[in-house]
Amino acid sequence: MSLWLTVIAAGIATFVIRLSFIGMAGRIAIAPWFERMLRFVPIAALTALVWPDLLLASGAATLGEPRLLAGLAAACVAWQTRNTLLTIAVGMMILWGMQWLQ
Repeated sequence: MSLWLTVIAAGIATFVIRLSFIGMAGRIAIAPWFERMLRFVPIAALTALVWPDLLLASGAATLGEPRLLAGLAAACVAWQTRNTLLTIAVGMMILWGMQWLQ
């Protein structure tokens, strides 16, 4: 029972926090430096989710790891082209190709 109460409380807390930002939009002035900082939140969150899986897929960080090499190649494609679909396609093709070769 305490597990369910914890899950429900966490859900309500998350909802209230997100609703507060939506509800306050346009009503309060946000400092310009804070607005500039908020632009980096999505990329920071994505990096925090993706990099551990790329670096430690086999339990240790090695340069021969297919996921790491595919991720680095995809990052280069994203940096050069800024094309999301091409980035995903190149990353997946390199990953599948390296896994097939192993």
